[in-house]
Amino acid sequence: MSAAQESGPFYHGTTADLLAGDLLSPGFPSNYRPDVIMNHIYFTALRDGAGLAAELAAELAPDHREPRVYLVEPTGGFEDDPNVTDKKFPGNPTRSYRSAEPIRVIAEVTDWTRLTSEALQQWRDRLTGLPPESRGEIVN
Repeated sequence: MSAAQESGPFYHGTTADLLAGDLLSPGFPSNYRPDVIMNHIYFTALRDGAGLAAELAAELAPDHREPRVYLVEPTGGFEDDPNVTDKKFPGNPTRSYRSAEPIRVIAEVTDWTRLTSEALQQWRDRLTGLPPESRGEIVN
C-alpha cells in the first residue's frame, strides 16, 4: 500500500452508532454492494463527503437508520481510494482514502451539511432503482 500524502483530519460516514475509541475494520459488507465483503475501510478528508457517504448508506440500509459522521484516525498505512481516484475523478479531488488497517473513532461530528430533500430524493431514485450488482464495480 502506498502512503498517501494527506495528513487529515479524516472523516467516516456510516449508519453505525459508534463511540470514541471504537475501531472500524475491513471485513464487512459494502453499504453500496452488500454482496461484496470489503477488504478496506474508507474515509475522506472532506467532512461533507463523509456526510454524503452516510446519507447514501442510510438510504440503502434495509431498515431505517440515521446517517452519522465521525472524526477518525487511521491506525496504519492508507492509499488513495481507487474507486474514485483517476477512475471517476482525475487526481484525488474527493480526498478519499482506504486502509486495510482499522480506523479509530475520535468523536462524532454533527456540523456536516445535510443533503436537501430534493438532492436526497435524486440519490434515492438513482440508488434504489438499481439492484446491488448494478451499482458499479468496487475495486476491492
